[in-house]
Amino acid sequence: MHNFEYQAVATLDEAVQLLEQHRGKARLLAGGTDLIDQMRIGRHTPEFVIDVKKIAELNRLDLATDGLYVGAAVPCYRITGHTELSRQYAALSDSCCIIGGIQIQSRATLGGNLCNSGPAADSIPAMIALGGSCLIRGPAGSRELPIESFCTAPSKNVLQAGELVVEIRFPPRAPRSGSHYRRMIPRNEMDIAVVGVGASVELDESLSHFVSVRVGLGAVAPTPLLAGAVADALAGQPVNGSSFARAAEIARQSIAPITDMRGTREYRIHATGVMVQRVLEMAVARARGEDANYRVGH
Repeated sequence: MHNFEYQAVATLDEAVQLLEQHRGKARLLAGGTDLIDQMRIGRHTPEFVIDVKKIAELNRLDLATDGLYVGAAVPCYRITGHTELSRQYAALSDSCCIIGGIQIQSRATLGGNLCNSGPAADSIPAMIALGGSCLIRGPAGSRELPIESFCTAPSKNVLQAGELVVEIRFPPRAPRSGSHYRRMIPRNEMDIAVVGVGASVELDESLSHFVSVRVGLGAVAPTPLLAGAVADALAGQPVNGSSFARAAEIARQSIAPITDMRGTREYRIHATGVMVQRVLEMAVARARGEDANYRVGH
């Protein structure tokens, strides 16, 4: 690994000042599960590494009446270990419990997964499905934008010089709502999604019709996607096999996957439809309070 300077900071102002001072030559360290490997292979060669793990705002984890607040440096294990959070925001917990193994989950963060901006990132489709937004802080102040607007290209995002993600915010869950995230991988040892799907549904009082639906898709385009056409098609529709099949077909038409070592374009298109249907079915089961009998990896 190349030589670099390291500094741990305790406040947001310090982090912003150092980022602005070392424009384009500094990287933030939270969990480091991506950054350290990228530095080892020479993908990133920052002159300055800024450790932000001790910043209080970045470690906030608050499930409140007005929603969920997850600091950018909160590790995955704190999310999966929070019983009520995992019940209300199940898709988020689903994604966090499959990001690497136990050791990785003790370090990896939602903020890092978002800022790494990989098309196949597991947490991003779940965050999109749950209507998440991110709070960004920089020299010009703070701004907030939807998660689906954050990534701009593979490994690229909207952050400008001196900016960092402070926290990720989610709206409160509606009654009769459920969510789920699932990915398709050819074998358990291959830890990068061929297709990743997150879905959140709200049902009417009879539990027989959709009130609203959000679906996030990963690994099927240059950036994770909000499948807005699926939401438009299912709003007000009955919860049945025809609706699930229609959602699957619309999702297939919404993506632009590539062929790579993990799967062909044609395979990803087919798998997307299958996964959208299965994930929606699971989200509905959870909204109805049914025993879904789901195990990670099955």
